[in-house]
Amino acid sequence: MTKNAIKYENENIGRGKNKMVIEQLIFTFISFAIFVYMFFRMIKNNDTSYVIILVLEAIGIALNFLEVLFSIKLNMVFVILKYVVAVLIPIVVVILEKRNIYLYESANITKAKIYMMLGNSKKAKQALMAILDKNPQSYKAHKMLAEIYEKEGGMRKAIDEYVQAIDINKKDYNSYYRVAELLNNLDKKNEAAQMLFNLLDKKPEMYEASILLGEILIDNEMYKEAVNVYQDALRYNLASFELNYNLGIAYTMLNDFQNAKICYEKAAEINSLAHNTKYSLAEIALIYKDLEEAEKRFLEAIEDEELSADSYYELSKIALIKADKDTAIKYVNIAIDIDSKKIVEKVKKDPIFIPIMAKISIPFNLENMVIKKEDRLQEKEIKSKEHLEEMAEITRNLSYNDIKLLRKNVEGQAKKVESQEQQKVEQKEL
Repeated sequence: MTKNAIKYENENIGRGKNKMVIEQLIFTFISFAIFVYMFFRMIKNNDTSYVIILVLEAIGIALNFLEVLFSIKLNMVFVILKYVVAVLIPIVVVILEKRNIYLYESANITKAKIYMMLGNSKKAKQALMAILDKNPQSYKAHKMLAEIYEKEGGMRKAIDEYVQAIDINKKDYNSYYRVAELLNNLDKKNEAAQMLFNLLDKKPEMYEASILLGEILIDNEMYKEAVNVYQDALRYNLASFELNYNLGIAYTMLNDFQNAKICYEKAAEINSLAHNTKYSLAEIALIYKDLEEAEKRFLEAIEDEELSADSYYELSKIALIKADKDTAIKYVNIAIDIDSKKIVEKVKKDPIFIPIMAKISIPFNLENMVIKKEDRLQEKEIKSKEHLEEMAEITRNLSYNDIKLLRKNVEGQAKKVESQEQQKVEQKEL
């Protein structure tokens, strides 16, 4: 090797050492500054979770010290490790804190989730309460604590925590809904309704809120208000079976059978397996003396175990109106086989069955039989069903001219309501 080559190599080595020394000095200054900053953050916040960061930084500083002390060059793995633990991780923590994501909070939230996975809700609550002791404005802690209380059945405590979460995050619409749902479960329906009205004012497209509010209004027999809620919700969920079906129930209770029919038909199109809609359509057809349509719908409804006895009973009455006694006897006896006590009681009260009473198979041990319960039908569905049956019975003896007049009046009322709703929409747009 020539003298020039040796000289050039020595110069390169010297430059390399100088670069390494500069790099070590810069690293020492930055890492030590971060260490001091984190130390004072720990003292100020009285937060021992910073110890982890300080230990990591100490490891990185120690690696750098060994490199300087023994004049060695660490391999790339240790160099990367040194920068990650002493510089990168602490800087990430600082950035997260600037965005209100605190190390202590994140650590305790993680602990709470682990405790919940292990089924230890007590420890999970302790971890969350520790966060709130340091930071009462922790949205995540309030929200998670509310969810734990709700899971445990502590609905009032859950409501309190959800409310505090909402106060911190005004756009937490899900918590808003949960509060309304819990209030409803506590039978505070007026408070729940008010919460839901406020929620839908801010987020009108929230499907669950519209469904729950509508049900509360129907339970309180506020059917016109329920109609308005469902109509507003349908603007965002046109293909919703539940909205169309519930709107049909609300119209039914208002005796607006024409609009109820439209809603039930739409619901039946969306879900062809929902036999409740077909039963309702059958009863409306009876009200308007459309026997063929009623018969068709009742034959569809018999597929539902819950509605089969009533459907066969109604089919028997239609057969009697048509003077088909044999079919009427067959249908009424099938209905009695399905639900003896309920159907026999109906048959005895209805004079239409007098001509065939002798051929109706009434069980001898009827008093000892248990009345079949309508387990799957909700209260609003039972009320709507009974109301339709009652109205069909009332209109059975009306003449066809009377029915035409009734239909004309209902259609006129429907057009009037539609006109009023259109005016409301136009006023809102203005």
